[in-house]
Amino acid sequence: MWPQTAQVLRAHCEERQIDLTSETRVFLNHRGAPLTRFGVRYILGRHLERARATVATLARKRLHPHSMRHSTAVALLKSRVDLSTISQWLGHASLSTTNRYASIDLDLKRQAIARVKPISGGRRPSWRKNETVLEWLEKL
Repeated sequence: MWPQTAQVLRAHCEERQIDLTSETRVFLNHRGAPLTRFGVRYILGRHLERARATVATLARKRLHPHSMRHSTAVALLKSRVDLSTISQWLGHASLSTTNRYASIDLDLKRQAIARVKPISGGRRPSWRKNETVLEWLEKL
């Protein structure tokens, strides 16, 4: 958990007078019952609607609870945290599931390509001359 997240959670618990050592639920819905994933989705949707009024790029964006999980995984990847650690953090049974996050991020792909050094120009292979492939093969 990031220090900023812990700080916000502590403040929330202090405001609700929750003992951090107790098993009291931290997130409740408007009826005082535990917040469900549907409740989280509803809250995210409300905030997205508000944000759309001022941020044009959000006009066609969808937001759901999994978006936060995905964004965190991509942020960890961009911070060069290895896939195995991210996989464990996400609770994935297979590393191939976590690999999807690496294949989705275009910025990460651009960075990888930028790190590749060009191959030094040496003697060109003989098959690159103006000969046809068949002529080249016959000379082998």
